[in-house]
Amino acid sequence: MISEKQFQTELDIIIQNGIREDIGPGDYTSLACIPDTAKGKAKLLVKDSGIIAGVEFAKKVFENVDPTLEVDVFIEDGTPVKHGDIVFHVSGSSQSILKAERLVLNSMQRMSAIATKTNKYVQLLEGTKTKILDTRKTTPGFRACEKWAVKIGGGENHRFALYDMIMLKDNHNDFSGGITQAITKTKAYLKHNNLDLKIIVEARNLAEIEEILQNEGVYRILIDNFNFEDTEKAVVLIGDKCLTESSGNINETTIRQYAECGVDYISSGALTHSVYNMDLSLKAI
Repeated sequence: MISEKQFQTELDIIIQNGIREDIGPGDYTSLACIPDTAKGKAKLLVKDSGIIAGVEFAKKVFENVDPTLEVDVFIEDGTPVKHGDIVFHVSGSSQSILKAERLVLNSMQRMSAIATKTNKYVQLLEGTKTKILDTRKTTPGFRACEKWAVKIGGGENHRFALYDMIMLKDNHNDFSGGITQAITKTKAYLKHNNLDLKIIVEARNLAEIEEILQNEGVYRILIDNFNFEDTEKAVVLIGDKCLTESSGNINETTIRQYAECGVDYISSGALTHSVYNMDLSLKAI
């Protein structure tokens, strides 16, 4: 994964781009009808149920819009919430609160939805050794927040992008002339460029798993689109030679059974690409 410093940089980019996109040259509505000396206070109201996420991100947004805004948090990230709960109060310049409102709400609504879905998957895996992973199937420009939400919901992050882990998928293997060729070329490339990156290799069947195991230096095998029976066989075949990850059309009804096959991880794009935003509102008080 990327460093904490790089992660914070990504968050800063999201905030600056969000401010640019939403405010542009000015919030003319507020400028037209609210004096720049006006002070106000608003509450973040929950109108749904689930796991709240994005509180700390909201604080960063308010800080970027106006460092004089004050935020009093009552419910922290990762906490179950219900309709009617008040997550925080924000007070200060009325114009500044309104400038930050939409970026805060859009971000928290989506982050809370992701954290809620992730937490549901985590509960379904309870009692097994299997951990849930996200993927790169994220909203362009908002990846850092979505992966943060997965962590808040109790899941774990897969690679952040194409540059922090090697993942040899079926197309890479086919374009390289085969699995062994892809692994061999990859290890040579990493050595030549002095890169220390973990290698994951995707397998489409048991025969490909056997081929992968003939090569050293593989960190994890992606057992992709296997049925339950073949997943169990794959786990036995791999043993403790490397870690295992199941992926491909795994949903709430099948995730437990895949976990019971003994895989170390299950990755799911649905955590970030198939969620409905939590209903939140920022109301003046």
